Amino acid sequence: MNIVIENGRVIDPKNGVDRSNASLYIAAGKIAGLGQAPAGFVADKVIDAAGCVVCPGLIDLGARLNSIEAELAAAVAGGVTSVVVPPDADPPLDEPELADRLVHRGEEIGKARVLPLGALTLGLKGERLAELAGLKKAGCVAFSQANKPVIDTEALLRAMEYAATFDFAVWLQPQDYWLSRNGIAHEGEVASRLGLAGIPVAAETIAIATIVQLVRDTGCRVHLTRISSAAGMALIQRAQHDGLPVTCDVGVHHLLLTENDIGFFNPHARFCPPLRAQNDRLALSTAAVSGLAAICSDHTPVGADDKLLPFGEAKPGATGLEVLLPLTLKWAETAKVSLLDAIARITCGPAEILGLESGHLALGATADVCIFDPQATWQLTPEALKSRGKNSPWQGYMMTGQVRSTLVGGRVVFSR
Repeated sequence: MNIVIENGRVIDPKNGVDRSNASLYIAAGKIAGLGQAPAGFVADKVIDAAGCVVCPGLIDLGARLNSIEAELAAAVAGGVTSVVVPPDADPPLDEPELADRLVHRGEEIGKARVLPLGALTLGLKGERLAELAGLKKAGCVAFSQANKPVIDTEALLRAMEYAATFDFAVWLQPQDYWLSRNGIAHEGEVASRLGLAGIPVAAETIAIATIVQLVRDTGCRVHLTRISSAAGMALIQRAQHDGLPVTCDVGVHHLLLTENDIGFFNPHARFCPPLRAQNDRLALSTAAVSGLAAICSDHTPVGADDKLLPFGEAKPGATGLEVLLPLTLKWAETAKVSLLDAIARITCGPAEILGLESGHLALGATADVCIFDPQATWQLTPEALKSRGKNSPWQGYMMTGQVRSTLVGGRVVFSR
């Protein structure tokens, strides 16, 4: 199908494009032209994007799919065209057949693309290596422990050596098991006042320092997920300065919230890693502004019953797929970041980390496109979400920025 998207503001950060009242032409699932129709082009469908931004489909580096149909519907409703799925499913993605089944199920549903992370170790137990080569062949883009630790440092070293041999990327959430195992909230004034067991920043920095040293020794490509502290981000910046193949991301909620948002034991503000102090939030924001860190939703749908518990017993996490865009726009406004740079953190930035030829609108690129109204407002209520996870610290808040249409491979998979 030939599609023309007219009258929109086309923003393509990778190629430095920011053009108002431009038309984007799509043919055979690919970008066929910008501004001027290709020879012989006849549109089968015209989308009027007046007042809207037309940009690459968002790429989310971390989204759990507890119900794959509902969560992929939530993804495209949020403008997300590709989702990276952690391996801590039930059962864990430690066998090629499981990963292959997940990818094919995503293709059958026909909404957002599913990019699974294979389990680094069998059962995510941090002991024996999973069948990495088979998992890669089945469609896994990298290998991870999700938020499960590898307590045995020698096992982690061997895993990274093996991964480096085949140029597999390893994704790790840096958190020292011994310093975090009993913690609930950031170790600081708020946790002390509320009587909550703390997780010190050292739990993150010790883990990062260990991982970075192993990268030096093995040459393994490592992506560090959900960084939460200023000190942790400083270690990553130093590693990159030294030329090490280390990248990172930060959850969008951590760019906007701090330990103070726990309020009076609000279970919706419990995250893993925890929300930290204001200076940490500012450092994470600075890292995202500079491009050191990509932004992800850290989408974790949690059942209502699992949040209607005391803070220390509630499951950590929040819904994120449908608020990734408006919260990124909110962060950009707060941090005084241009719209082009903000969109880069959730499109071409993640694509570069994944090593994918996507996240842009150059001629010949796959037509994964998000069309959104940057001025539209909507209230975040359970009824407004397609995700089965209604858990969010932003419940009841007005969001600015709403997706109008989402295209995947030149197909309209969502339209409001």
